[in-house]
Amino acid sequence: MAGSAGVWGIEIGQSALKALHCVKNGAEVVVDQFDFIEYPKILSQPDAQPDELIAEAIQQLLDRNESIRDKVCISVPGQSGLAKFFKPPPVDLKKIADIVRYEAKQQIPFELSDVIWDYQMMPGAQVQEGYALESEVGLFAMKREQAYRQLAPFDEADIQVDLVQLAPIALYNAVAYDRMHERLDNEEFDADNPPSSTVILSIGTDSSDLIITNGFRIWQRSMPIGGNHFTRQLTKDLKLTFAKAEHLKRNAREAVDPKLVFQTMRPVFNDLVTEVQRSIGFFRSIDKKANITELLVTGNTVKMPGLAAYLGKNLGYEVQMLDRYNRLGGDDVLSIPTFRDNAPTFAVCYGLCLQGLNMSQVHTTLVPREILTQRMIRAKKPWALLGLAAMLVGTTIQYGLTQRSWATTHDNVWKTAKTAVTEMSNHSAEEKTKDADLESRLLFLNRLGEEIAGNNDDRLLWLELFKTINEMIPREDYPDGKLPSPREMPYQDRIDIHITDIETKQFEDLSLWYSPIIDKRYKEEMINWAAQMNRTLPEDFAADTGPTEEGWVIQLRGYHYYNSAERMGFEGSNHVRRHLTTNFLEKPITLIGENGEKETFTPQEMGISYPLQLDEKQAVLVQVPNPDYDPNSLAARMVPASGLLPGQELIGPDGEKLVYDPPTLEVLRLDFVFQFVWKPVPLDQRIKAKREAAEAAAAEAANESFDETGFAG
Repeated sequence: MAGSAGVWGIEIGQSALKALHCVKNGAEVVVDQFDFIEYPKILSQPDAQPDELIAEAIQQLLDRNESIRDKVCISVPGQSGLAKFFKPPPVDLKKIADIVRYEAKQQIPFELSDVIWDYQMMPGAQVQEGYALESEVGLFAMKREQAYRQLAPFDEADIQVDLVQLAPIALYNAVAYDRMHERLDNEEFDADNPPSSTVILSIGTDSSDLIITNGFRIWQRSMPIGGNHFTRQLTKDLKLTFAKAEHLKRNAREAVDPKLVFQTMRPVFNDLVTEVQRSIGFFRSIDKKANITELLVTGNTVKMPGLAAYLGKNLGYEVQMLDRYNRLGGDDVLSIPTFRDNAPTFAVCYGLCLQGLNMSQVHTTLVPREILTQRMIRAKKPWALLGLAAMLVGTTIQYGLTQRSWATTHDNVWKTAKTAVTEMSNHSAEEKTKDADLESRLLFLNRLGEEIAGNNDDRLLWLELFKTINEMIPREDYPDGKLPSPREMPYQDRIDIHITDIETKQFEDLSLWYSPIIDKRYKEEMINWAAQMNRTLPEDFAADTGPTEEGWVIQLRGYHYYNSAERMGFEGSNHVRRHLTTNFLEKPITLIGENGEKETFTPQEMGISYPLQLDEKQAVLVQVPNPDYDPNSLAARMVPASGLLPGQELIGPDGEKLVYDPPTLEVLRLDFVFQFVWKPVPLDQRIKAKREAAEAAAAEAANESFDETGFAG
């Protein structure tokens, strides 16, 4: 890399290569060069050769710009990588790396050896005396083969890439520096009262990136819709070639029939708005304190007539096009018509330059570590050789001086003192380590105590859930709670359901659990349950798309013996439906509060829904221990080694008939797996919802009474 302080930010898009060259002039960032190279064809067109088109564009960039050998930063599309954000527990800063590595193994769906990943603490983290208290960590990753694929065109052109960043993160860096710098420099982040958030929508050729940020925190998502979808809609409905449709899209207002063009593209407008609304809605569900005030749009697609106005009208936000940069100097470049016309598409390049100049909020890189190591070794080889030579000379001189000194001095004089100093130093280090560990543990326990004492409802939720599950499990009502023997009540006559295992799994979005297979099985199961119990399903049951948002899936494994062939239609899986499924749909649960008051809730009020018997099996014959078997009884001792013959009776010494209880009994057993969805609802919210529902019902009854009689009451 040359000694210049300049930085190139390069984005290889689907329709063009964009490059921006910035330098740091004091505290100001100045752009002194740019390039915008459109490909002859869009990379995603069927007849395009992406590798050749990109190689030609990079060669043009080299031919036009001599300083391309400065520091080079490139971006990769958001859908090519992974960006996750999580809050670590209060911990010593030195242990953050261990926590991040553990989190990386959980969050990254590949072996860590197969990915390039990096992390950093986000702005606004509260650090006190070396401990991170209120912090958020950003984790960024990309598959190793994808990283090398992105670097390949630059390697072939002999361009050294110094930094690789995800395009949404580079876009965040640009907006944070250009629009939110006063907030980030002067304010402290308050999680309970966060600053207003901005939605940044970068509309690309084949996909779009949506970022929501308040400067301190980031949430981002890639959406599979972009400018090409408008072109393809025109191609499909107006029977045009791709090139003609692209020209018509860019010049819609000059078309023969502009209204027809916009009506043709309206479905894509609607799809884009729907995707943005869904993304914002999901973000609001996980960050209920966020206050979104504006929408920034970038990318050349936003220049399409009417797009910005349509987004503002349908989303209800103030929409601004990111076509000017408040803190970017360099009027000689900013005033060039080509730059002005394509300014919205240079935001990512701007963010890359800021990171290359060490003026960005996020400074992670996805350049493979082995490449960085090779470059470091190559750069330090001459210095290493010089250092080794100097060390060789120094050690030779030192050896000669030591030999000379040894002739007149002896180490034994100082041996006792050195040993004492070493022991005291080791003791001091051990005591300091113990003190640091105790301080860390005290801080953790204080925070844990505050959390435990701070939210009573949340502590009780799991206790209430397990009490609810216990109430839902069907059992026989045995006198005095004592189980009868198999002679008194055979196993096949008992309705008891035995639960052997309970598992739980949390989902950030329950739609990930509610797959098409689960949807089909749930609806089949509900139809079978309704037929079994003579119930009527709701009219909109078939249109039910399943649960969404955050929640838990609880799984029960169990079995029962109620499988006699004499109870055809009531045995096997039908027994689970009649009792367990019915209970989770209809059985009210009575809970006792801290003051002894009783409150009754339906499963739905408890947040329980979608009860599902996962599979339908046949009962199998098993051997179960006989509790009545007594190996020391007279009847057991009289049984021959070959066993009893069918119908054989045992006669005692006095001629009395003896009853023999075998050690095991054969009985039909059905094993099943049962799941349901649980969205925790705190007690105070449940009570409030019941009270509001009762008030609404009373008001509705009063209105109906007034309508019938003409008088209230």
